[in-house]
Amino acid sequence: MCVKRWIVPQPSKAFKTHGEQIALLRCRGMQINDVAYARRVLERVNYYRFSGYWYPFRQLDADGRHRLDVFVDGANFTDVAALYDFDERLRSAVFDCLTPVELALKAMLGHELGRLDPLVHLRPALLGPGARQKRSAAKPSQQYQMWLDRYNKELSLSREDFVKHHQRKYGGQLPIWAAVEVMGWGSLAYLYRLSPIAVCDVIAARMKLTAAQLGSWIRALNIVRNYSAHHARMFNRVYTLKPRLPKVETHPELAAAKKALNRCFGQLTLIQYLLTVLGIGDRTLLPRTLSTYPDIPALPISHMGTPKDWQTLPLWQGWTL
Repeated sequence: MCVKRWIVPQPSKAFKTHGEQIALLRCRGMQINDVAYARRVLERVNYYRFSGYWYPFRQLDADGRHRLDVFVDGANFTDVAALYDFDERLRSAVFDCLTPVELALKAMLGHELGRLDPLVHLRPALLGPGARQKRSAAKPSQQYQMWLDRYNKELSLSREDFVKHHQRKYGGQLPIWAAVEVMGWGSLAYLYRLSPIAVCDVIAARMKLTAAQLGSWIRALNIVRNYSAHHARMFNRVYTLKPRLPKVETHPELAAAKKALNRCFGQLTLIQYLLTVLGIGDRTLLPRTLSTYPDIPALPISHMGTPKDWQTLPLWQGWTL
């Protein structure tokens, strides 16, 4: 007779109270002068989440490749909290700045595609070559079908009154200028790539970019937006998706971004450029936020890819506190 044995999974680590967490940090070399303050911080910010901000303060091993559990001399809980608060402000500022960019993209894409046909998004034959199979132009491509599934899901989840109106009167088929309003940034990025080349060219030209450049920016900033919307750490993250930049000769204001595309400052520069070239949003918000970066010698603002003279650069000057 076979007897089933139920195996209870064991926790990978033991639970620790806030007091025990503080004691552990002190044991590893972190300076905590105000225990009550540290406790208040850990009560509102998960210990595991907070650890991402003290990670740069951990000592490197002899090979310089891995972080140890002990902290460098001078590591201070107050500095870590200051970094966390800055990153919180940065996430909020990025989200607020990307919102008008997203709305502008919706307006432009909806208008330019609407010129072709009100239901162009539901007729892949009218879209760009990426919306159709290469061997059979009459059939939609896998990329288009993926976009359509995503769009239909967003449409089904929408509670907007205009969606209900179109469902009653037009069987739920929204014209493209209304459809873009239920799409998230990811769906917009997909639809832009599936659009006719002429449409992409017109939209990109308004931002003084090529269609390929703008497409890469939209994809990269979609990731940045997701980080800001989902409360992910942003300030010292490595951004692996590098957007295409125009030549420095034609766009000298983007020269600083070219050296820091995999760092936060490079991504912020793209946002600041779009706000400026389109004349939308609050162009003072990102510079003002950068100005509040805490003064921490062990972790200067250069960890964001930010140059020392950033406040004098064309897109950034004149906006700081």
